[in-house]
Amino acid sequence: MDTLGAIMTRRSIRRFTDMAVPEPLVETLLRAAMAAPSAGNQQSWRFVVVTEHERLSVLAQTSPFAGPLASAPLAIVVCGETVDERHPGYWVQDCAAAMENLLLAAHASGLGAVWLGYHPDDRRVERLSIELDLPETVVPLGIAAIGYPDEAKPTTDRYEPVYVHRETW
Repeated sequence: MDTLGAIMTRRSIRRFTDMAVPEPLVETLLRAAMAAPSAGNQQSWRFVVVTEHERLSVLAQTSPFAGPLASAPLAIVVCGETVDERHPGYWVQDCAAAMENLLLAAHASGLGAVWLGYHPDDRRVERLSIELDLPETVVPLGIAAIGYPDEAKPTTDRYEPVYVHRETW
């Protein structure tokens, strides 16, 4: 699948088969995430890979929208390391770019995925941080629930010319 094809056909998948994602493919997803641009090349992203069913079930309770984790064979938590940031606060953009690369790589590899948001909701961030025993300098941006899709969604064209302004507002 070419890059534009992956971008235009990627959809959020929330139902998965129980087939495990092979470890070499997990590494490919992480490599894609770490290929994202970052502010000043600070690469503030950190990742927690979760495959244990019991832990995924617990994580599914950390947000009202985290239900897909209960059936996902894989979750990758994208976090920002905030200690010693050369560009304070830009970890959010770095991690968002990493998350999008991760989602696109999953789609291009025949997997389905959905981005479950945590930051900036302090309650969700705190619950997830406790469950994963994150250091206080590490903030979870979100979780990608990943697996082989157990649903199909049609492609949609979301282009809206009214959202585009040229030169000035």
